Amino acid sequence: MDKNQATGLILFAAVILIYSLFFASGPEIPPVEEIPQQTETQISASSQEVPSEVLPDSLVDIQRSLKYGALAPLTIGEEKEIILENDKVKVTLSTQGAAFKEVILKEYKSWNMEPLALLDENSSKMAFSLESSKGTLDMSELFFSPNLTEVDVEGVKTQVLTLTAGTESGQIIQTFSLEEGSYIVKKSLEIDRFQGVFSGNTINFTWDDQIKAQEKDLAESRRQTKLNYYLASESFENLGVGDDPEEELVAEPVKWIGFSQRFFTAGIIADSVFQNVSIAQSTPTDSSIVRSMKAAFGIPMENGKAEVSFYFGPDKYKTLKMVTDGFEDNVDMGYFFVSWVNKYIVVHLFEFLEKYFNSYGIIIILIVLIIKLALSPLTYKSYIGMAKMRVIKPEIDELKEKYGEDATKMQQEQMKLFSQLGVSPISGCLPLLLQMPFLFAMFFFFPNAVELRQESFLWANDLSTYDEFIKLPFTIPFYGSHVSLFTLLMTVSQIVYTHFNNQLTTATGPMKNLGYIMPVMFMFILNSYPAGLSFYYFVSNVVTFGQQGVIKLFVDDSKIRAKVEESKAKNVNKKKSKFQQKLEDAMKAADTNRKK
Repeated sequence: MDKNQATGLILFAAVILIYSLFFASGPEIPPVEEIPQQTETQISASSQEVPSEVLPDSLVDIQRSLKYGALAPLTIGEEKEIILENDKVKVTLSTQGAAFKEVILKEYKSWNMEPLALLDENSSKMAFSLESSKGTLDMSELFFSPNLTEVDVEGVKTQVLTLTAGTESGQIIQTFSLEEGSYIVKKSLEIDRFQGVFSGNTINFTWDDQIKAQEKDLAESRRQTKLNYYLASESFENLGVGDDPEEELVAEPVKWIGFSQRFFTAGIIADSVFQNVSIAQSTPTDSSIVRSMKAAFGIPMENGKAEVSFYFGPDKYKTLKMVTDGFEDNVDMGYFFVSWVNKYIVVHLFEFLEKYFNSYGIIIILIVLIIKLALSPLTYKSYIGMAKMRVIKPEIDELKEKYGEDATKMQQEQMKLFSQLGVSPISGCLPLLLQMPFLFAMFFFFPNAVELRQESFLWANDLSTYDEFIKLPFTIPFYGSHVSLFTLLMTVSQIVYTHFNNQLTTATGPMKNLGYIMPVMFMFILNSYPAGLSFYYFVSNVVTFGQQGVIKLFVDDSKIRAKVEESKAKNVNKKKSKFQQKLEDAMKAADTNRKK
């Protein structure tokens, strides 16, 4: 390159440089679009749209084998539902874990006339688990193959469902059986082989049950819903007598546990005993749930096998009594001094009369007549005792005028008079006292009688609850927001009977007026009790009133007075008995101490 060429190139480069520095504009930058800010929800949604990595089947199988070991093939399957059914119950079971899905009592309806599901998969959760070499194994993780058959044992048809899950290493067999006419589902769990897979000899069981409301009166249902259990020492215990949450660890082995509501019980019964029992109950705020109950315990296994039984049925005393020892205690028959009336008399009367009469109102009337007829000798003696006190009232009035200010002397002279006349002041009360167990027994029987459930009579649509004859637009304290006509009839009949009875006795003052106060008090108490109970008391009052009217026709006060005078003549020179003498001495000593 010569000098001229070099000079030209330098000048050209200088021109370009000067132009670029002073005349040429910078490169045009396109406007930046504003990106809207994403919300947390959009970010979360976008993140969910990102497909997760799908593991190959071979890797899934490896993970399953690591978690379950020899049981891994049993965790693969498809859930199916199998039904065990007889004339009493319909039990739906799942092939996944052999779990109860639903139990329906076919003879009954819920308060809104829907099928009565005693439990379902949403309200009741049962879990059976075993300890294995890979940790705790929940049976719900296994799939079983079903085989439903029907066998005939001594003329009794029985459905048998066998659920089997097995490999070349062994089998797990769960068997359910349901006899015709029974509310009991028997279950057995057996492990065949699987050497070294399972450890321990106990099945861990938990049952969490949200007891569904089957009755319209939720308050009464909650009052009578309890978690009952029966100890191996033959002692009946329970939780749920109040609304406060309760928990208990039972140290002693347990024979059975029952989640018992007002008319129905779902229970589990041990073949031997349950161990390490933990129970709890609480009252939820949900109006569709009566109570929440939970039980957890261990079921002993012997030679790789364990058996239990489930009861799903009504609280009928005679039905429960045939289940197992003490199971009939799920029905509250009252305190010991009245329960014998219900257990040995009323239950059998109901069962007998049900064979011939369809109306439970008629059955209640017949029970009243039968009991009143059986107790009529006591009623007669009570009337005669009160009549004797009535005919000697003039003598008693004379003593009151003479010794009215000296109570001790008055009592002593009255005792002498009674002894001379052959009259006992308790002769009229004692027969009534002997009739009291029958009166109070009904107070426990009718609120728990499933026989009366949804049975109508006259204006009462359901004898197991109150008859709402009038619905009040307001609530009366201690009475309610309705009027029970049967309760009103019972109250009126009791007041009439009291008025009639006061004419036959010598009662005066507060004791006389007490007979009018009690019926009014019971009107408030029984207004929300079953209509069957109020109807029974009403019919009982009417029959008792009629009995006394008939007795009065055949009992002449003049003849009673003649017998009293005859006794008086015989006992003129009668010596005091040792008991009478001791009683008088005690009264004199008490009077002396009072004066001191």
